Amino acid sequence: MRSMKNVLSALVLIFLGASASLHAQESAGRKELQRADLSGAPGMEVILSITELKPGDVLPEHFHHGIEAGYIVEGGIMQQAGKAPVTFADGASLMNLRDIMHGGYKVVGTRTIKLITVHVVDKGKPLYDTAKK
Repeated sequence: MRSMKNVLSALVLIFLGASASLHAQESAGRKELQRADLSGAPGMEVILSITELKPGDVLPEHFHHGIEAGYIVEGGIMQQAGKAPVTFADGASLMNLRDIMHGGYKVVGTRTIKLITVHVVDKGKPLYDTAKK
């Protein structure tokens, strides 16, 4: 597991050096590192980002026009309104499918949560929406 963390950390550094431009729809704490068309799938693109959520930050409930996969580099404690706090562990992974609402968390612990996400989404649509139409 430690080896995977080192590989992902190295990839983040490479992408940070290779991509200085940021794209539209940056949320608080999310920095887009790179974006590319998905070869063989017209109308789809891949977006690599890193997100840092500080204590007190809120990750609103939202959904994507495609798939989101992620890796928690540094975990912490988050809580949805009216529910028990949840620990997101270092090294955990996540997968959110197309058009499925997720999020709605507030960082309630003392650690900043850092995660890397890869989105494979419809090109030309917002990366995320907060309400179903």
